[in-house]
Amino acid sequence: MNKKNRIKKNADFSRVFREGSSTANRQFVIYTLKKEDQKQFRIGLSVSKKLGNAVMRNHIKRYIRQALNELSNDLQINLDYVVIARKPCTELPFNEFKKSLIHVLKRAEALKNRDSKIKIEKKQIK
Repeated sequence: MNKKNRIKKNADFSRVFREGSSTANRQFVIYTLKKEDQKQFRIGLSVSKKLGNAVMRNHIKRYIRQALNELSNDLQINLDYVVIARKPCTELPFNEFKKSLIHVLKRAEALKNRDSKIKIEKKQIK
């Protein structure tokens, strides 16, 4: 995911929280804000200190970025997304993590084609 696709400014986060809509499951809360003039989607991440130390928080952010990078062709391009991680996501392996993220994105109607089956690859760890 390119840096130009990230939401960094506090004003941008606040606007998404204020004007956007939210959807949640056990592991994530996703805020979405439709922006008609936007050519690419943008992602903002929020991982609280309550979830763990800096290593754990960065680990969660890497997982979210990786999952969204793999889903980038299925995400709507005219939306800003803010993903907030919740405590249960710290214990999930990547496949379950990605499944949960796909679930909440489908509930938020943030995927281009809701009916398409998104493949979740099981990676063997040796």
